[in-house]
Amino acid sequence: MPGLSMLVPFHTATSKLKSQMTNTWPPYPPPDETELDKAVRLEEEKVAKRISEEIDRQIEYDRQELKKKRSETKILLLGQAESGKSTLLKNFQIQFAPKAFEAEVDAWRAVIQLNLVRSVNVILAYLSKASAATAAASPRFSKPKDDLRWLKMRLAPLRQVEVILNRLLGVNADDPQSPSPADVGMHWDSDKLSEVAVGSDFGWRTLMRTEKPRPTSRFWDDLDDARKILEACRDDIVAMCHDQMVQSVLDEEGIEILDEPGFFFDQASRICALDYEPTAEDILRARLRTAGVEEHRLCMESPPSEKGREWVFYDVGGARGQRAAWAAYFEDVNSVMFLCPISSFDQVLSEDRLTNRLVDSLKLWKTICSSKLLENATFILFMNKSDILRKKLEAGVCFATHVEQYKDQPNDFEHVSSYIRKILLSIHKECSPKKRSIHAHTTCATDTIMMSHVLGSVRDIILMNALEQTHLIG
Repeated sequence: MPGLSMLVPFHTATSKLKSQMTNTWPPYPPPDETELDKAVRLEEEKVAKRISEEIDRQIEYDRQELKKKRSETKILLLGQAESGKSTLLKNFQIQFAPKAFEAEVDAWRAVIQLNLVRSVNVILAYLSKASAATAAASPRFSKPKDDLRWLKMRLAPLRQVEVILNRLLGVNADDPQSPSPADVGMHWDSDKLSEVAVGSDFGWRTLMRTEKPRPTSRFWDDLDDARKILEACRDDIVAMCHDQMVQSVLDEEGIEILDEPGFFFDQASRICALDYEPTAEDILRARLRTAGVEEHRLCMESPPSEKGREWVFYDVGGARGQRAAWAAYFEDVNSVMFLCPISSFDQVLSEDRLTNRLVDSLKLWKTICSSKLLENATFILFMNKSDILRKKLEAGVCFATHVEQYKDQPNDFEHVSSYIRKILLSIHKECSPKKRSIHAHTTCATDTIMMSHVLGSVRDIILMNALEQTHLIG
C-alpha cells in the first residue's frame, strides 16, 4: 500500500496510543488548557487517528493476503510437448472437481468429434499418397488405388465437417505444428496429425452445457449440421476402420492407430451418433493443444475438508519455441509437476528431427531442477506413458538401440523404467540448489483408476508442504 513504509516507525507508539483510547476518544482536555495547547492537541489527535486507521487497513490487507495464500495453491505443469500435461489436468478435475468437469462435456464432444474426423481425413490423404507411390513404382498394381475411390467419395463430406468444427472451436489453421490432411506426406507423426490446436484466447468452452435457453444463432445451426453429416457417414467410417486393404497398407508402414490417443477409431460408431455423450475416458484420450500459456483455476469440491480451496494450474507450452516464457511463472509456486514421457525413447522432436525426445526431456528436467527460483517448490515427477513403453518393449522395440548407454541390460518394462527413474532422480539430486525431497510416480495418465491413487497422494503432499510454507505447522 503506497506510503505505508513511512508509517512503520510509528507502529509501536501508535499501538500504545490506541491502547489508551479504549474507553474514550478523543480524551478529555486538561482543565488549564490554553487555546494554543488545544490547537496542538487536536492536530496531534488528528495525525494519530490517521496513522491508526492506516495501520488498521494494512493489518486487514495483510490478513486478506495471508488468507488468500492459504486457500490458493499454485502449481506449474512442465514438460515437453505431448508429455501429458493437459491429460494430467483433466485427471485433477475428474478427481477433485467432478461437477466442473461434467460442465465441460459439451465442449469436449466437439473436440472429440473433430479428433475423429481429422483422423479419417488424414488417413485418407495418407492412403492416397501411399497408393499413388505404389502405382508409380509398379503401374500394373493399381487395385488399391481403385479400391480407395469409394472411401474418398462417400467420406468427402467429412472435409466440410472439419472446416465447420475448426471454425467453431477456433482451431489455429496456420499453426505449422498442426498439419492439415493435404499436407500429410510419407512421414507419419501420430503425435501431431490428430491433434487439435486452439488459441488460448478463444472461448472454445462456449460449447459447454448451460442452464440458459439454447441460443438460436447460426453457431448452433452449423454445429448441428456437422453432427448430422457425421452421423450420416458413420457406417462408412466404421467400414473404413475395419477395411482389410486399409489395415494392410497401414500395417506395412508400421502404423497402429486403434490405441492412439485422439484417433478414436475403435469408438467411431458411438462417437458419430447424434446423441453421443463423451465419457471420462473419451475426454482423457482427446487431443487438444492450446497455443500459449493457460491458467486453470480448479475449485476443490472434495474432500470436504478441502472444499472451496483453489488450485491454480499454469499449463505452459512444451515446444522448444515456447520454453523461453516459462521463467515468468517460476516465482511463488507451491509445486512443480514435471512430466517425462518415458515411452518416447524411439522418437525425435517434431521441431528438431535430430534430437531424441527422451534425451531432450532429460535435459529439460536438468534445467528445471537447477533453477534457484524453484528451490522452495515441491517437486513431483511423473514418468508418464508407461503403458506405451510397456507395449513397445513387449513388441520387441530395443531400448538400447536408441539409448546406447543401456547396453545389454534386459529389454523389459521393469528394467527399462527403473533405469530411466534412476537417471531422473540422479539429475534432481545433483542439480538441485539445495537438498529437497522429490516424489516420483510411474503413470499412465489415461488410466483413471491408477491416477486416482496417485493424485490422492499428490494432493496430500502438496497440502502438507503448503502448510509448512505458511508456518501453520512445524
